[in-house]
Amino acid sequence: MKQLWLTARLDIVESLRARWFLIYTGVFGGIVALLFVFGLTESRVLGFIGLSRLLVTYIQLTMAILPIFVLITTVRSVAGDREAGVFEYLLSLPVSLAAWFWGKILGRYLVIFAPVFLAMLAAVGIAMIKEIEIPWDMFGYYTALLAAMAACFLGLGMLISALARSTDMAQGAAFLTWLVLLLFLDLILLGVMIQGRVAPEVAIGIALVNPLQVFRTAALALFDPQLIVLGPAAYVILDTFGASGYKLFALAYPTALGLAAAGLGYFLFRRGDLP
Repeated sequence: MKQLWLTARLDIVESLRARWFLIYTGVFGGIVALLFVFGLTESRVLGFIGLSRLLVTYIQLTMAILPIFVLITTVRSVAGDREAGVFEYLLSLPVSLAAWFWGKILGRYLVIFAPVFLAMLAAVGIAMIKEIEIPWDMFGYYTALLAAMAACFLGLGMLISALARSTDMAQGAAFLTWLVLLLFLDLILLGVMIQGRVAPEVAIGIALVNPLQVFRTAALALFDPQLIVLGPAAYVILDTFGASGYKLFALAYPTALGLAAAGLGYFLFRRGDLP
């Protein structure tokens, strides 16, 4: 366990020195600042006003930015060390492969999640100063949703990093993965399925395999419990999961997917079945 924490600490220190972390932190902090500057807490959309409106907008922007940031920065973890010849050095140290691999995941997770969460805390702090009502239930669920999103894409990033032969290939695969999740399952695949007259349950089931789609729908469900904006698809989702059940599914499935991907990456890394 000590080796795990030492590896995590090393990864955190390295990340804090990297330029990507400064940009990453500035992006999410800047989003919150701009939302306050432009008076978003004073606008009303679908009955939401104050900090609720800001959190709704913040979570939507985060879903577009967080995945690509996590994937691009994480895929360098294993692939970069392999390319730099660090593995041979690690084998000479009293650090197990499990401690090194999972320690890097733990350290990177803390570095990824902290700026996103601190930006939300900053929004809450400003709201308290301005005496704006704080929707604690929404804040708590969005925090859990962001934690699940970070775990999901961190696991996928570690799997890609373990499989890639070089950092260039790893970053290319990460970008391609993000495009597939962002565009293919939502637009191309569903369009083909609709033209082929596939059963609605099958189409929606395949759509919910995409963790990005799961996050989007869960974010919508918090301020639109009946999912009216989704049209007929809402009936299938609510009949299958229920409103509360789907919120739990949106946390459990992406987290399990990320852990499974990370576990597969470690299994291949441990066995040496890598390119």
